[in-house]
Amino acid sequence: MPTSRSYRDSCGMARALDVVGERWALLVIRELTLIPQRFSELRHALPNASSNLLADRLRELEHHGVIRRRKLAPTAGPQVYELTEWGRKLEPIVLGLSEWGIDAPHPPEPTSLSATSVLNFLRIGAHPDPAAPPIVCRLDLDGSVWTVSVDSGKVEVRTGEPTTADISLRTDPKTLGSLLANPASLDSALTEGTVALVGDLQALNHLLSLYGATA
Repeated sequence: MPTSRSYRDSCGMARALDVVGERWALLVIRELTLIPQRFSELRHALPNASSNLLADRLRELEHHGVIRRRKLAPTAGPQVYELTEWGRKLEPIVLGLSEWGIDAPHPPEPTSLSATSVLNFLRIGAHPDPAAPPIVCRLDLDGSVWTVSVDSGKVEVRTGEPTTADISLRTDPKTLGSLLANPASLDSALTEGTVALVGDLQALNHLLSLYGATA
């Protein structure tokens, strides 16, 4: 059931942890950094959290004004969860924790890796050359399509189809995370069929070379 535990410490950090310090809370927020998601999508992204625990965290975060629910259609249709304006201020903090955690030890297998997690790593983990030619990648990840653009030393990730693309890549989050950690594994992934590629192989190799750690 939802918790109301408090550190009873008036420091801003302690008050923040009163709101988002419960287990799974920050991972829920991570999952909502890119797009709103349904409860079933959050369950898929966080397979080690039980339905009841996830529902508790969502209720708590909604109660505190970090997230809100809305219907996709005005009168009917499924509900999605999304960050509020105040909750959106956590995005750089969540991304910063993700970047800091790259150097932490890996948990024991079996592990999970959500699409949002690896997409956020695409946003923060690259160091592209501002003078390098731009790259646009159509990325089909877990059945959803994303556009990954590298231009002028910046990486942008957005939902939906690109107008044009240099490469089209279809894979799953854990395979993509492995490729970002070890670009040399691309040939075996293509052979095994865990990656499907259409387009410029050289452009994909260049994109993967911008990264060097697991998501």
